[in-house]
Amino acid sequence: MLETAFTPWQSLGGGILIGLSAVLLMLVLGRVMGATGILTGIFAPASLQDASWRVAILLGMVTGPSVYWLVTGGMPQITVPASTPMLILGGLIVGAGVSYGSGCTSGHGVCGLARLSPRSIAATLTFMATTAATVYVVRHVIGG
Repeated sequence: MLETAFTPWQSLGGGILIGLSAVLLMLVLGRVMGATGILTGIFAPASLQDASWRVAILLGMVTGPSVYWLVTGGMPQITVPASTPMLILGGLIVGAGVSYGSGCTSGHGVCGLARLSPRSIAATLTFMATTAATVYVVRHVIGG
């Protein structure tokens, strides 16, 4: 049986940092902090300035674990209870959902809800319902 670790303080800290970064990006550049939109915009940026902020955010996402390691002296143990083919399949399913949903959880769930966007409210409700159903099926029906 999978056990989910409850980490309220780390979760609160992470949520504050995500919210702060989304607010700062909107305040400074007037852009929504949707991870998939940032990533896809790298392939056809509107200008050099457009590419530079996208690259800076992506570099921060990639180098963040290194900063954590430098500060704490180690990395947290991460256990992934799925095979590589299942992870690839899951990534493809998420990618398809992002395309059909016109955005990801960070764009819709963090920024869209804060703007009271009806499309983001519908998308976030769909994400959450699908997540709950998937967890139920994997843990209680399949027995993962």
